[in-house]
Amino acid sequence: MAEDKISQFVNQLRKEYSLQSLDEAHVENNPIKQLEKWLIHALEINAKEPNAMVLCTVDKDAKPSSRIVLLREFDENGLGFYTNFESRKGREMSDNKNVCLNFFWPELERQIRVEGTVEKQKEEVSDSYFASRPSASKIGAWASAQSSKIPNREVLENQFNNQSARFENKEISRPPFWGGFLVKPTYFEFWQGRPSRLHDRICYELINNDWQISRLSP
Repeated sequence: MAEDKISQFVNQLRKEYSLQSLDEAHVENNPIKQLEKWLIHALEINAKEPNAMVLCTVDKDAKPSSRIVLLREFDENGLGFYTNFESRKGREMSDNKNVCLNFFWPELERQIRVEGTVEKQKEEVSDSYFASRPSASKIGAWASAQSSKIPNREVLENQFNNQSARFENKEISRPPFWGGFLVKPTYFEFWQGRPSRLHDRICYELINNDWQISRLSP
């Protein structure tokens, strides 16, 4: 398809959202419980990558960036994920603790936005999760200086092979530069697609340690 045709095609893409509705009278009082309910539903319908979420960070110059990470645990304390502390996102979270997450399940016509601040997980939490990973993923954490420039893929594969040889017949320890982050939420927004673009948007704001629920105009 020619470039001008693709642009025209994208311009005309339309989808009418009509699967479900969302009412503030029927949501959970706690947004973590509402997140759990929606995540369970996504799992039940076999949504693709149901725990995938966009992580948005801001550097010291207020320049934003985003990427997909995987939710690995969540409870009243926050939402956890794991990465290289020395990666771009790791450095940005060190400079600026304010982050935003976004889940999107097109199969359910739903998304969730989460705003909050981020902190490193306790070392024992990171150790426990790292121990649960497949061996190849553990080696990969050691092999990749995440976000750094390399001349070609061969360099990365050589690093992986070297680390594999290093840990042959040995326990693969967690790298000191790799571990978990915990997002401490202060704001949730649950979005349910509706007809005519009159979407349902229900938000939770943490005010004086209490979650206040409101409806937003679409």
